[in-house]
Amino acid sequence: MTFLSAFFAFFLSLMLTPLVRSVALKRGWIAQPRKERWHKKPTALSGGIAIYLAAAGSIFYFADFKSLIPHLVLGTIHPEPPDLAAVIFLGMTFIFILGVLDDFIHIKPHTKLVGQILVASMVTFLGLRLHWFVSLTGDTIVTIFWIVGITNAFNLIDNMDGLCAGVGFIAACYLALLFQGTSPEAYLTALILAGAFGGFLVYNFNPASIFMGDSGSLLIGFTLATLCLFYTGDHEVNKLAWYAVPVLLLMVPILDTTMVTIIRLLSGRKASVGGKDHTSHRLVLIGLSEKGAVLFLYGVGAISGLSALYVSQSDTFTSPVVIIPLTISILLMGIYLSQIRVYPEREFCILRGKVYTPILIELTFKRQILLVILDLCLISFAYYLSYRLRFGSETFPVYFNIFLKSLPAVIACKFIAFFTLGIYRGIWRYLSTNDVFVCLKASFFGTVLSFFAITFIFWSEDLSNGIFVIDFLLTTGLLLGTRGSFRIFLDTMKRRTKTGKPVIIYGAGQGGEILLREILNNKNLEISPIGFIDDDVLKTGKKLLGYTVLGTFNDLEKLCKKQSVNGILKSFNHDDSENKKKIVQFCKNHDLFLKQFSIHLSDVETGNSEPDHDREQTTDENSWY
Repeated sequence: MTFLSAFFAFFLSLMLTPLVRSVALKRGWIAQPRKERWHKKPTALSGGIAIYLAAAGSIFYFADFKSLIPHLVLGTIHPEPPDLAAVIFLGMTFIFILGVLDDFIHIKPHTKLVGQILVASMVTFLGLRLHWFVSLTGDTIVTIFWIVGITNAFNLIDNMDGLCAGVGFIAACYLALLFQGTSPEAYLTALILAGAFGGFLVYNFNPASIFMGDSGSLLIGFTLATLCLFYTGDHEVNKLAWYAVPVLLLMVPILDTTMVTIIRLLSGRKASVGGKDHTSHRLVLIGLSEKGAVLFLYGVGAISGLSALYVSQSDTFTSPVVIIPLTISILLMGIYLSQIRVYPEREFCILRGKVYTPILIELTFKRQILLVILDLCLISFAYYLSYRLRFGSETFPVYFNIFLKSLPAVIACKFIAFFTLGIYRGIWRYLSTNDVFVCLKASFFGTVLSFFAITFIFWSEDLSNGIFVIDFLLTTGLLLGTRGSFRIFLDTMKRRTKTGKPVIIYGAGQGGEILLREILNNKNLEISPIGFIDDDVLKTGKKLLGYTVLGTFNDLEKLCKKQSVNGILKSFNHDDSENKKKIVQFCKNHDLFLKQFSIHLSDVETGNSEPDHDREQTTDENSWY
């Protein structure tokens, strides 16, 4: 019966969506391309009608509406919660009506917000709450904020084909897995929602033939937010899971809404105004396709969902092993994506008098506040995980008090070593081998200092020396991993976003490496390297900074036919006249430009120029014909 209901919802959504699309096209319910929107062609709107009819029609069949009567008529202060399906049906109906009104008559944002608050208040009045606070008043307010926030978060991520419906489908599937075997009604409701979302996704995935509109996105957000409330009411799960699981399940919309809101406020723009600065848009700007960006966010949702399942089955001591690394990874991803400029003016800026100061530069390069906060989390997590790995799940609770008492001393010792050895003096976007050695030394001396401090302070406690060995390895790995991720992300973004005339670099040696770095870092050059050629046949097939050595000079004609090449950049000076004649003649025959890379050190006062033959740089003037 359970899977039959879910299949019925999927089939109904699959059949109703093209019908709604046909009606929308006939009646002119079409989303036209706009400057602040992503889609580029007119597309049928109001797909949320199909989602609602499929989901509500299936839920209505088994909902117990009689359970609502005591709550609505008698007004009991603390009644038993009514039937979940009945509450969701009632709430999603009101939210759907609100979304339809906004789709067709474009109600004002504050009017829509008031309507959402009223529906959220109804849900809390009927007994569904987050149970995050002991205070009933505080918990009620937070619950209303949760429902309204998640509802609007899904509305915000409805900015690219298939994103909102796909993320909602993934979250609904994980909620069904969470409720399986514990709550039949919640399990069935989650499966029905997954079926309704999945049926619509068939038509909404890239390239989309229909959009859901607010009537669909608000409905998806509301139903998932309400289902999460039912999970937090389960007193058999650990308390940490009450807080973590709902957030992990809905990580994608929460991340997007948080990042977009903060950046817009810091940039002096209204948070409520639409734009092309969402997470999905930024992923496209770093080189992913639209479909690739959506699939990437599906992956984030899937990993977060798996983490939620793990946390729901684990105890309070084990859950942080998953929660903390995932949180740090999501935080770093948010920091990386927030650095991508979408709008040229006032990006990442705060107003200081009449001067706009870049926020991220202010924090990460001048004060390094973000790195210090990040290291605080890494140090704590590495020390916690050391205890967890050393003593296992059964013995760890015995040593948990020692961990808590010694943690402040470990943090202090590590930071003393980090500051003394200059770990915050480097610019991590230019991570070098010297920075790696600094990290290794800082981690080693921090661990040694922690060992002597803890041994001296807690000499009477039962300590394990193996903890400090594990802690050193974990701390070192986390430090290098987070620092290296800055370099990896920036290099990847430069490669994927590099545009300009396609060229082949002749010479895969030291000069070629320097030239490639200059091309990637200098946007004014407007050239895009395809790869290398080199006279050393042993280098063919190997890679230099991620670019392949495609062959030798003899393979150049074949490569030019295969690749659309505009020119060749020669990365070395030491050559014979015969070699020079061959490459010049080749470029003339194939109508290619030829430029040589060189660096010249000039005396500013006298203007005398002295070439440095060990390092070379490209100049537009240094052509041979």
